[in-house]
Amino acid sequence: MKQDLKKVNDILVAVQNTNNQRKTSLKKEKKIKAGVDLGTASIVFIVLDEDDTPVICFSEETSVVKDGLVVDFSKAVQIVKKLKEKAEKAIGRPILCAAGAIPPKTTGNNRNVVGHVIEAAEMELSGIYDEPEAAAKVLNLINGAVVDIGGGTTGISIFENQHPVYSADEPTGGHHMSLVLAGNYHVDLVESEKIKRDKENYNLNFRILRPVVEKMAVLTLTFIQDYGKPVDELYLVGGATLFPQFEEVFEKITKIKIMKPIYPQLVTPIGIAMLSQEF
Repeated sequence: MKQDLKKVNDILVAVQNTNNQRKTSLKKEKKIKAGVDLGTASIVFIVLDEDDTPVICFSEETSVVKDGLVVDFSKAVQIVKKLKEKAEKAIGRPILCAAGAIPPKTTGNNRNVVGHVIEAAEMELSGIYDEPEAAAKVLNLINGAVVDIGGGTTGISIFENQHPVYSADEPTGGHHMSLVLAGNYHVDLVESEKIKRDKENYNLNFRILRPVVEKMAVLTLTFIQDYGKPVDELYLVGGATLFPQFEEVFEKITKIKIMKPIYPQLVTPIGIAMLSQEF
């Protein structure tokens, strides 16, 4: 399993190493491309060069998105613009355009609002992609499924010969895990987020969160059953999957081989940048 993900993990480590750096080396002749991931728990802004080599990554924790939908447009624009300016200062050139992503099956104005945020942050929109599709770009997935568990939703995309053939999502994600912890420990959501991210208490907290994760796995199995064909491999991405027990729960319920990259929270943002337009 580790060997299968080696190349992916190398990219993720490279991006993690650029996180919030003030300066980065970028050859003048290299074109660049950028991606914006409006997450429930944070916004991530990533710049790659034309060869998909990581250049810089900035992020900021926020609560401008709920269940995959932007609920504070002005704040989202403010943060994206700030991260863009940080990235421009680090690489020494303007960032002209960026791509964004949405949960599967997002339609209408809810789909358009991500693009409006990017444009309001003074960039040209180069595309809007389904989050699991963006993740699949990083994973170089040919056949199999990507389950993207973010702050607000559990989304899946199934691929055949590198083409998405089925997508679905449900509003159950990391935010719902935080709600469970808040109720258990009798604290507010801000404090429960800190508790959830405390690696020293992963095992204790996962005992409390296991029913939520089991629900996510059951949703995933239902999606696959709706698709109507067997899936041989399932890749887990998204910040909510950081708990090491995620794979065991999903494998037990779905009976499918589970793969999870080293920094699952960075997979989708990198994929968005990979799919973006070079400039």
